[in-house]
Amino acid sequence: MSDRSEALARRIELGARTLAEYAQVLTDTQWGTKVMPDGRTVGVIVHHVASVYPIEVHLASEVAAGKAVGVTWDVVADMNAKHAAEHAKAGKAETIALLLKNSRAAAESVRAFTDAQLDTAAPFSLNADAPLTAQFVIEDHPVRHAWHHLARIKKAL
Repeated sequence: MSDRSEALARRIELGARTLAEYAQVLTDTQWGTKVMPDGRTVGVIVHHVASVYPIEVHLASEVAAGKAVGVTWDVVADMNAKHAAEHAKAGKAETIALLLKNSRAAAESVRAFTDAQLDTAAPFSLNADAPLTAQFVIEDHPVRHAWHHLARIKKAL
């Protein structure tokens, strides 16, 4: 394990823990509050963060292998809408448990990245096909994602 992959993994875990600790003390009313701009509830958003860790790490793994990523923002929007409909009643305890479980698994996967893999770049469609490194993808997705949504949740509440 490289020092860099360990540091990235710890940042994934920190973001998830921070989101989990915040969510844990929310009331049922707060858990059901809609967050703009898309109107998903706090609970759905926390469940969303928990659910996409495997996808985010997979995308980073593709880049680490030198493969271009061709996912579009329309695909992401459709996936998010489907998720919101399927998990509209996501309970707090099971959602937080999933958040912690999936973030731990994501962190363990990231710990396996070598420095050479972290430095590998490939076209990344969600960023205009810019040739981005696997490290950037990890930082911009599984690391940033919990913090990004936590900030939106705090603003909504």
